[in-house]
Amino acid sequence: IRQALPDFQSPIDADELAGLALEEEVESRLVIENGERPWELRRGPFAEDEFSKLPERDWTLLVQAVDQFVPEVSELLENFRFLPSWRIDDVMISYAAPGGSVGPHFDNYDVFLLQGHGKRHWQIGQMCDAESPLLQHADLRILAEFEKTEEWTLEPGDMLYLPPRLAHCGVAVDDCLTYSVGFRAPSAAEVLTHFTDFLSQFIPDEERYTDADAQPVSDPHQIQHDALDRLKTLLAEHMSDERLLLTWFGQFMTEPRYPELVTGPELEEQDLLDSLEQGAVLIRNPSARLAWSEVDDDLLLFASGQSRLLPGSLRDLLK
Repeated sequence: IRQALPDFQSPIDADELAGLALEEEVESRLVIENGERPWELRRGPFAEDEFSKLPERDWTLLVQAVDQFVPEVSELLENFRFLPSWRIDDVMISYAAPGGSVGPHFDNYDVFLLQGHGKRHWQIGQMCDAESPLLQHADLRILAEFEKTEEWTLEPGDMLYLPPRLAHCGVAVDDCLTYSVGFRAPSAAEVLTHFTDFLSQFIPDEERYTDADAQPVSDPHQIQHDALDRLKTLLAEHMSDERLLLTWFGQFMTEPRYPELVTGPELEEQDLLDSLEQGAVLIRNPSARLAWSEVDDDLLLFASGQSRLLPGSLRDLLK
């Protein structure tokens, strides 16, 4: 999308991004194409003098969740409000020296790539899956085969959308900053594991598999198909509970990436009311994830992995 954000000015520069990579609580990586080994990966936090020792080209610094630490970057997400906010994961920013790249790869989630500074040349290729061959690398999932289908050079304000599992490769034309708006896409294994853990809190130990209607068997070692039918019935009784599914899903999708950033001092309700009466203003914590849904005439509010049922009359306030 050419000039998706016209006249875009990056709210953060390369030095500020490198400064974030020095912090213990910030997740950061360095990828050096021709380092001590091909595609060398280093993980932060980094020492300040480490950047001065880097080569003049062919390396990339990636910093995760910059929106959690820089309010001006968080404000960029206002441009994506046509999408459910609970689907957005974070804004990663990468700085690349000329020739910098992380190699051809694919992601299992949607991503929007916004060019913030300089130019980056992008190529897209084939659709991939778990069977796509990768290079033998302990830390990076670099494709062993890349079949280019299209290519573009992005300038500040230009944006590229990549669907899940589409092979892509970006190479810096000059010193450049690229914003990656990634989406939350839990795997089926995560969904099943977390949901069943959540369900187990509400199922009494006395509720068990039973087969009071079982008939005598000819082979005591055989698992009969009617046993599986009983098991499926037992599972379906709980897996199909829409209220529990909604409660779990809202809590799961609003869990904060950095819980320590949303933990504040304990405040009594009356103290909060007194502060508001004295003119205090509520400001949303940029690290908090919020969502809501309807439950009959009421609303279910989700905030940073927790939920609360509220009267429907608060709908406009929540929006």
